[in-house]
Amino acid sequence: MRLLQRGSIIGSILGIVVCGGLGGITAWSIVMLMGWNGAFGAIVAAIIGMVVATGAWAALTSLLRALSRAR
Repeated sequence: MRLLQRGSIIGSILGIVVCGGLGGITAWSIVMLMGWNGAFGAIVAAIIGMVVATGAWAALTSLLRALSRAR
């Protein structure tokens, strides 16, 4: 594996962890703020977390690609 590929994989894993954490924290905060608990709160939190994590991943990937093209 070339060094450039290894850095790309590490960067992708780091991005997934960061965006997933952001989605999880956001979802937990919203569900706790609304006072939802039980199965309903868990389902809503999962949906919110996935949407936020996907949006953050798309936004950060686009930003990093735009910055790398600007060099």
